Amino acid sequence: MACEGRIALGMSGGVDSAVSAALLMRAGYEVVGVTCRFHDDEASAAAASDAAAVCGRLGIAHVERDCTGAFERQVVAPFVDAYACGLTPSPCIGCNAVCKLPALMAAADDLGCARVATGHYARIAQLRETGRFVVKTALDARKDQSYMLALLSQEQLARLVLPLGAMTKPEVRVLAADLGLSVAEKPESQDVCFIEGDYRDFLRARGAAGEPGDIVDRSGRVLGRHAGLPGYTVGQRKGIGIAATAPYYVVEKRAGSNELVVGFAEEALAKAVRTGRMNWQAFATLDGPRAAMAKLRYRSRATPCIIEPQNGQGVRIAMRTPQPTTAPGQYAVLYESDTVLGGGMIEEVEQA
Repeated sequence: MACEGRIALGMSGGVDSAVSAALLMRAGYEVVGVTCRFHDDEASAAAASDAAAVCGRLGIAHVERDCTGAFERQVVAPFVDAYACGLTPSPCIGCNAVCKLPALMAAADDLGCARVATGHYARIAQLRETGRFVVKTALDARKDQSYMLALLSQEQLARLVLPLGAMTKPEVRVLAADLGLSVAEKPESQDVCFIEGDYRDFLRARGAAGEPGDIVDRSGRVLGRHAGLPGYTVGQRKGIGIAATAPYYVVEKRAGSNELVVGFAEEALAKAVRTGRMNWQAFATLDGPRAAMAKLRYRSRATPCIIEPQNGQGVRIAMRTPQPTTAPGQYAVLYESDTVLGGGMIEEVEQA
């Protein structure tokens, strides 16, 4: 039987999870550090060693789990397949919901832990009116990672504790130094953890570099040749290789015809997007049109929009003002004030 006071903390070997362990101990939890190994390489081994050292310093248990197979199946392979199909995937948001948190929860079950915790900068709340669990933004807007947790289910949110939601990164580093933790000044991890260097080299090694094709404008006029659609990102300005009176931007990747569509700045704007199945946190279903705020990329600002349910379980998100364009495969996350309403993968972009 799981113990309510026993918690499994995902430990990556970085300063955030290390300080999370100390904060959970102060809150009265019996903490077990869990390092899920998603890569079989020297960097992963070093990170696990750092996590073990932190646990030793704090006097808590530490275990490792081999999750390399699940990570390959659930994150890496879909990432490669998405690029091969002309999408521009955002693997980290999906990874949290389908791989990393399930792996941590499975470890918690084996260890008799009722709760799980991570070092994400966000907060968890339970809505008084409905009892549903939601993610809320971190108090430090510069470090907020609520976007990355928008796909978590009610079952996952009900067990999750986020100790860093009210802290800033400098505060975390100061506390780590005060505790004598060796990771106090450890650098931030990279965005896509399984790619070192240029993602195009990674795709090429996986046989997903694509075939050369035409570069066209929105009228269909051929302007040049591209080296393979996976090597380009919607919104990209540099590296297109076409001279013009003003810079060209990538506005669309047409997988069916293998065409890369480019346009000038005023053509690289989106007025609306349509998503696939939404994961709602704040409510079970969207019953009708509703005002909200939308983030169309992780590092973009939330902007006003109107959301409407569509056939199936997706939504149309109409932006109040056109926004820098995004791409199918990215995720739209919807907010009301500081609360995540839900999130879903973008399937279609309506250009302004």
